[in-house]
Amino acid sequence: MDDRFNTIAGWALFAGIVGLGLTSVSARYFQADKPHRPETMGYAIEGVEAEGGAGAAAVPLATLLASADVAKGEAVFAKCGSCHTITQGGANGIGPNLYAVLGEGIAAGRGGFAFSDALKTAGAAKGGKWSFEAMDEWLTSPKAFAPGTKMTFAGLTKPEDRANLLAYLNAQGSNLPLPAAPAAAPAGEAAAAGAPAVATADPVKGEAVFGKCKSCHTVNAGGANGIGPNLHGTYGAPVGGKAGFAFSDALKGKGGTWDDATLDAWLTSPRAFAAGTKMTFAGLTKPEDRANVIAYLKAQK
Repeated sequence: MDDRFNTIAGWALFAGIVGLGLTSVSARYFQADKPHRPETMGYAIEGVEAEGGAGAAAVPLATLLASADVAKGEAVFAKCGSCHTITQGGANGIGPNLYAVLGEGIAAGRGGFAFSDALKTAGAAKGGKWSFEAMDEWLTSPKAFAPGTKMTFAGLTKPEDRANLLAYLNAQGSNLPLPAAPAAAPAGEAAAAGAPAVATADPVKGEAVFGKCKSCHTVNAGGANGIGPNLHGTYGAPVGGKAGFAFSDALKGKGGTWDDATLDAWLTSPRAFAAGTKMTFAGLTKPEDRANVIAYLKAQK
């Protein structure tokens, strides 16, 4: 009986030693025990940028604010409602009341709210007032803005959410003028910055993309204006100057003509191109789609 037990125990011990040895060998072979990445990655995932590559250029805050949506900002503010009120004369809670906070001194006023020393120090170092830029930085990461702050909210990662929230905060008693959005780059600069190559674009594909525009625009010669103007002969025409259509002052004030650069900027984001425009279309995010639409419009002469 003892011999049989010893035999079983011996085989079990042997199996454990073999298993441990194989684990060590496989770890070395596949580098599973190394903290660094493998020298050769398995395969690329479409849409994910390689580590260390250049990311997409950040959209300026002023551009985002020009097309920000107050209603969407109010929805984002729901995340803040458990700690903050925003009505005029509203009481402080876990956090201060935020009515008319933009333009006010950082960590100042607010009915005697006890701000942290961390926020007071950071506020003094960042200009002293809640500008759009300072508030955007705060909303991105309160702890990075003011290390040691009592604020426990992690922050808003999406620039669009922050811009919408800023627009909502501004509408609640602050009503500061929005910062001016950057002007569209001249055609040469736009091409250097990666603007779509209209010269090699496909007007047929552009006509397909233009299907999104047909509910508001006609493009045939002599076509009637609708919610938006007829677009026949638009390329090369003055911006906001086509006879017979009531363009917004925002668009008429842009000046210039509809060339590759101006059309690309307009199609990217009408509200960013002409803050205050009546155009409700959000824009085309893909450069290829914009290039194809521009090629299609160029052909409608």
